[in-house]
Amino acid sequence: MRPFRVWIRPSGDFCHVRVDCKLNAQRLLDDLSQSFVFRTFDPMTEDEGSTCCNFLVPYNPPLSRSSFVKLLTAIPDVRLMAEPA
Repeated sequence: MRPFRVWIRPSGDFCHVRVDCKLNAQRLLDDLSQSFVFRTFDPMTEDEGSTCCNFLVPYNPPLSRSSFVKLLTAIPDVRLMAEPA
């Protein structure tokens, strides 16, 4: 599989996630759904004029900001970007 870019921006009890390409976003959601702490997310939306997709991930007691970053960085194809989502 090819590496893809992921941007995250924490916002209170949620994290805005932006993924380069709808297919990659679906791959990421599939990978994350295998984690027992990741069960829900808001519907995925596509950016107009861009190939990027966005969704929100709620933070909760088993899924903190740091644990979410660890989940993302553990996925070999994910390239976590420093820029905000």
